Amino acid sequence: MIVGLGNPGPEYRGTRHNVGFELIDKLAENHRIKLDQRKYQAQYAVTTLFDTPLLLVKPMTFMNRSGHAVASIKAAFNIPVGRILVVADEMDLPTGKLRLKAKGGPAGHNGHRSIIQSLESSDYPRLRLGVGRTEPGQSVDHVLGPFRPDERPDVESMLKRAQEGICCLLEEGLEKAMSLVNPSA
Repeated sequence: MIVGLGNPGPEYRGTRHNVGFELIDKLAENHRIKLDQRKYQAQYAVTTLFDTPLLLVKPMTFMNRSGHAVASIKAAFNIPVGRILVVADEMDLPTGKLRLKAKGGPAGHNGHRSIIQSLESSDYPRLRLGVGRTEPGQSVDHVLGPFRPDERPDVESMLKRAQEGICCLLEEGLEKAMSLVNPSA
């Protein structure tokens, strides 16, 4: 199961917080997958990609309640926690950078906090998409605002690399995908 985090509604389209939704949409478009199912407080597709059964999921709850949708779909399809990849924005990474991790804490991200609480586990992989940091006290405006036009090329490149990482994950596993996606030390 690949879950892209974001907020529902046209007013949030193109915002930094919705870069997880954007990745799911691009992945679906590039592999001709229709996100045409609506249930469990989510929009999703049941499909197969690289001979791997797959759910592509966009929770239709707001970011802070993402865990409700993730837990509902996890239970309905009997998905183990370790087989759920969560894709979300990350202010601790510069815009355009990405990082794939096997597991971790919420790191100040309310979507991850909600998922960890609902799943009662933080043992799920996550793909962190860099949206850059802003001035203290400006975080909400920053993540709910759009990328600047000069940032879009870096964002598009990041989304392309993220899709390559996901394809590698599905074909060759998490370790190989991490070595592809993560910068070497």
